[in-house]
Amino acid sequence: MMYAAKPCFSPLLVRVEKNTRWHFRFLCPMTRILLFLLTCCCCFVGAPSQSHAQNEEYFTKEWGVSVGMSQPLDDTNPSLLSHPGMSVGGVVRWIYNPRLALRTSLNLHTIGGSTAGLKDFYPPSPSAVGQARLDYAYSGLLLDASALYEVHFLPYGYHRGYLDHRRLVPYLQLGLGAVYASKSGSFTPIVPFGVGLKYKVRPRLNLSLDWTIRFGLSDRWDGLEAPHALKSDFFRNKDHVGLLQLTLTYDFSPSCPTCNKAD
Repeated sequence: MMYAAKPCFSPLLVRVEKNTRWHFRFLCPMTRILLFLLTCCCCFVGAPSQSHAQNEEYFTKEWGVSVGMSQPLDDTNPSLLSHPGMSVGGVVRWIYNPRLALRTSLNLHTIGGSTAGLKDFYPPSPSAVGQARLDYAYSGLLLDASALYEVHFLPYGYHRGYLDHRRLVPYLQLGLGAVYASKSGSFTPIVPFGVGLKYKVRPRLNLSLDWTIRFGLSDRWDGLEAPHALKSDFFRNKDHVGLLQLTLTYDFSPSCPTCNKAD
């Protein structure tokens, strides 16, 4: 009697297919939750004050530093909290108006991961047959250069004035960038997207907390490329990194030093 041959890795492929869709299942509810919380925060901003409206100064640049946590999402890290690392960077903001700014930054992130304890099954090589599992661990650095537009939900400023500025403002971020991964020695484009909350501590001092996900176009940041030999396309089966940052900046370059000044 003849029996039809069954694929050796059909259960494996089902698990891989489920795992590769995790990235997008996570991002949609997380983004909605963050947007809801940030929008609620702006409801607690204090009442307007007109006393200093005519003394408000406007600046075109902010310079500062950021510190935070990196969250690699790759073949060895099935969730953003699997192996969190550290992040430091420098920031320059180009302020166009109270509702729009361009954030340029250079960041250095530590990343790492391991296949130990993973539910997903990785064979020692893509063509290997049997129950042996891949034993792999790595650590490395990501050098990240990016430019993101920041779109404020409300006009941002220290004094409310007739423009109804707010000191506490939620915002969205979207931009482009590039990453150098030390583990693979490769450069790759990234597409960052995120949300944040910005607070005007003093007339020229700013504090912000934001979370972004850097979508990578490479599957080699962790040194593992397609461990299941499955073809990657666009963001699918690629390496990404989440970034939670606290940023402190100071305003420079007044837009019009003599405007609205008494003679």
